[in-house]
Amino acid sequence: MVQKAKILLVDDRPENLLALEAILSALDQTLVRASSGEEALKALLTDDFAVILLDVQMPGMDGFETAAHIKRRERTRDIPIIFLTAINHGPHHTFRGYAAGAVDYISKPFDPWVLRAKVSVFVELYMKNCQLREQAALLRLQLEGGAGPAKESAGLLAELSARLAAVEEQAEALSKQLDDDSADAAAVATAAHLERKLTGLRRALDALEPGTGGAPSLPAQT
Repeated sequence: MVQKAKILLVDDRPENLLALEAILSALDQTLVRASSGEEALKALLTDDFAVILLDVQMPGMDGFETAAHIKRRERTRDIPIIFLTAINHGPHHTFRGYAAGAVDYISKPFDPWVLRAKVSVFVELYMKNCQLREQAALLRLQLEGGAGPAKESAGLLAELSARLAAVEEQAEALSKQLDDDSADAAAVATAAHLERKLTGLRRALDALEPGTGGAPSLPAQT
């Protein structure tokens, strides 16, 4: 059973949160509400999120300040943030959003189809990274546990190879989807990082095949 990704929705107005849930419900992921920056930071202490949709104008801790706290934490600094705002003060205001660590900055009212498509890209990248970590964990167990019986070892290697091939195929399809001028730079960079990790894991797995000699080192996990 594939675990659903969590998407954090941060807005002080309940009607805006309800609208976001209606737009994103078609993605069939877990939507988590936060009505303030403080509540969002609390949620990020315990849960992992694929992407954060963050309102800029909020009483108390606004979106910029909330994003700054998110980016300062090692656990959360790599989570993509999409800023949502009902105001537009020109290029300077937009630049402030990107400087705060946002991967995108969308003004309300926004196109529901566009927002859903942007969020879906980051959800896919998150799921592929989760799959990659699972394959790396299985491979590490194989290395640490020794070769074992030849038949059992060969069967595990075949299963690992098949699972990794499925992730590689999905990652390749996602990269092709992002291979155009309109793709978010952050999404393209994340996809490229994922492909590099997949390449390293494939080399490590291939080195375990009989006759290759020696156990390989695993790619570092990030």
